[in-house]
Amino acid sequence: MSVREIAVHSLGEFIDVVTPREPDATTGRRRDTGVYRGASNAQRPLLTSLDRLGGMEPPFTKIGLEEHILRNFIRYSRPHLDMQRTHDDWELLVAAQHHGVPTRLLDWSYSPLVAAFFATRPAAAGHDRAVWRLDWQRVHKNFGLPPLALLIEHLANQIGVKGLTPWTLFSERNPKPFACMLEPPSLDRRIAVQAATFTLTSTVGQSFDDFLGELGLSDALTKYVIPLDAVPRFRDQLDLVGVDERRLFPDLDGVAAAIQRYYA
Repeated sequence: MSVREIAVHSLGEFIDVVTPREPDATTGRRRDTGVYRGASNAQRPLLTSLDRLGGMEPPFTKIGLEEHILRNFIRYSRPHLDMQRTHDDWELLVAAQHHGVPTRLLDWSYSPLVAAFFATRPAAAGHDRAVWRLDWQRVHKNFGLPPLALLIEHLANQIGVKGLTPWTLFSERNPKPFACMLEPPSLDRRIAVQAATFTLTSTVGQSFDDFLGELGLSDALTKYVIPLDAVPRFRDQLDLVGVDERRLFPDLDGVAAAIQRYYA
């Protein structure tokens, strides 16, 4: 079974196709339970920043450095952390990903509009863009996990691996397959306003879509393709509904980026 693809040509069309057709039987609301990820190239698989670290031709060339990367982040980040409290190693992994360090985590958002923003950001090469949707509750059900995104403090117990830490996960050569939604702590305002969350998998060395495909879970993914010629219209429509750099990056850099793009 392959990933379903749907072409969308405007923000209105996109909102319409991600809105559930029927209200939930319990709540009476049309609220989607999926999460979304924007991609600047619709043909590229779902690769983590660790997968891409050595380049794309081919990817996965530096996945053996995963432990060294996190160790160095922990070493050099100490002066910038709140030393009044302890920092769990999983939280440090989330912080590393959040600040651009290559990790096995994959960024998602509960908001399809946030994902559309990242999908349609200016890019050097001309490609169709995409917004991926993940039915993470379907994935959790497959692995016997609860229909809730896992908190860091509950991760080890729910995965069923006693004493699970990033280090034991990194060193595991043939881990029991799993994928889960990991709910990050709100380390800063950006995580909160972007409605950010992450997926964590048991393995590296293959894309997330290939990982799900091998387990018969390709139907948990949907790819909404935005044709290249529709991207400028999407961007303007996102501005109209207030989804821009100033709102999603609530600091001076975000203000400056919004002004620079608006007047370019």
